[in-house]
Amino acid sequence: MTDDFQQHYSESGFWDKVQKFSKQIGREVLEKALVLYYTGIDEKTPKWAKTVLFTALGYLILPLDTIPDITPGVGFADDTAALLAAAASVASCISEKHRQQAKQKIKTWFKATSTSNPPDENT
Repeated sequence: MTDDFQQHYSESGFWDKVQKFSKQIGREVLEKALVLYYTGIDEKTPKWAKTVLFTALGYLILPLDTIPDITPGVGFADDTAALLAAAASVASCISEKHRQQAKQKIKTWFKATSTSNPPDENT
């Protein structure tokens, strides 16, 4: 994974992608992405780790990637691999607080039904 993907990261792009493709991404992968997001925005996270995290999140929101996201069944496989690689690289920076923030956001989004799309990031 190169830093080239980091240039594709933006907070609005991340939330747009998450909202638009939440069903296709799936709850488990979405939660992993949120853990990385919350780790990345934490002021205690070192700059090197933020670079890794935002590179992976940039890859997630990149419109064109190795396996097109619209490919049924496997569209997010490469994105998932990038998220898992990033998480492994910065594992020492991921705290229980980040995991809980992600779980809470998922719980809020999917509390009523599993078919609803997540609301905007402020909910």
